[in-house]
Amino acid sequence: RQTLSASHAQTQLAKMINAEGENVDLYIPRKCSWTNRLIECKDHAAIQMNVGHLDQSGVYNGQYTVIALTGFVRNQGDSDSAIDLLWAKKKAAIGQA
Repeated sequence: RQTLSASHAQTQLAKMINAEGENVDLYIPRKCSWTNRLIECKDHAAIQMNVGHLDQSGVYNGQYTVIALTGFVRNQGDSDSAIDLLWAKKKAAIGQA
């Protein structure tokens, strides 16, 4: 059994980032915002939504929050309450009314 040295592990990580510092992986897995489970590539019931942030006058300011939910959460019927509670926590964190 071979063990990887620290320098070998760093070179493996370096291959995933190009010279400009951009991530060049073919697939970056998402995590469920509610359960923290990985969303598998074959989970066709999973959703990802961007919720826009508003300024004081109610105009979209170009920022958004990503909420991703697995098919498991949607099949349980918990997606509505999950989105509501996640957005309520995020609104309090960013100070949006």
